[in-house]
Amino acid sequence: MHIKNHRLTNAAFLPAHFTGEEITPELVILHDTAGRLDKGNSATYLASENVAKASVHFVIEIDGTITQSVATNRKANHAGKSSFQGRDWCNGFSIGIELVNPGRMTKAGKYGVTWFGKQFDFSLFNLVEMTTDAHGAGVWMPYAEAQMGALISLLDALFRDIKTLKDITTHWYVSPGRKVDTNPLFPLDDVRARILGPDDPADAIADEASKPNTNDMVEIDTRGGALNMRRWPSFENNILTAIPDGTVVPVLRTGAFAGRDWHCVFYDGTEGWIVASYAAPTIISTH
Repeated sequence: MHIKNHRLTNAAFLPAHFTGEEITPELVILHDTAGRLDKGNSATYLASENVAKASVHFVIEIDGTITQSVATNRKANHAGKSSFQGRDWCNGFSIGIELVNPGRMTKAGKYGVTWFGKQFDFSLFNLVEMTTDAHGAGVWMPYAEAQMGALISLLDALFRDIKTLKDITTHWYVSPGRKVDTNPLFPLDDVRARILGPDDPADAIADEASKPNTNDMVEIDTRGGALNMRRWPSFENNILTAIPDGTVVPVLRTGAFAGRDWHCVFYDGTEGWIVASYAAPTIISTH
């Protein structure tokens, strides 16, 4: 499996109706189709003059079949209003991959019921009832082994053959509160580690844009509340934990991101980022 002339070899190409200008892809965003599971249904919909004006680069069926709909150097309408590490409107720098999956369902007895009224038996489809902060409550269908295998093979090809690609994320991550795909059963951390290796690109970006600051301590100052400590310096859905008001923590790094000052601190055995305006100096540096 390779990318040649912006097309995936050995895969069908069914052009999406809505395709935009040239882009330089730096990010892969993973989605659920949140529609019918019939093979070819989603790719055919994207090829039509659909009301949503949606398009995506690749669709992966439950059996692992991959259909490409947009060349990898062209813009597709898959992410909508979105932001990743301070950059808005991700369609302009990302490749979208849709996994055929019914999306969030509601529980009705022994069934999960989709938004379009299709019922799936809990036991036959191994459905899981689960609630998360990012997804809310719902009933979810696991991803098929063949589908996940095809996704890994596709990602391997994309990151090997498109040198500008840097990271992998999901629709719910770039559009928090607006989208819930991929569903909470999707093993994002495992997929990212498999493709990107143990080093997180977002960590490297944050390190490059900040400076060491290992002599200072700060006190969390939220006037009685708690301050979110985040995986990296942004307000995306990346909260690690909350640090109670009045807690004193050591500062490891300091930097400015999207016009706001942030500290990387150490708390409860973990490194993470906090907004500097809610952290008051408490111990004067001795250097």
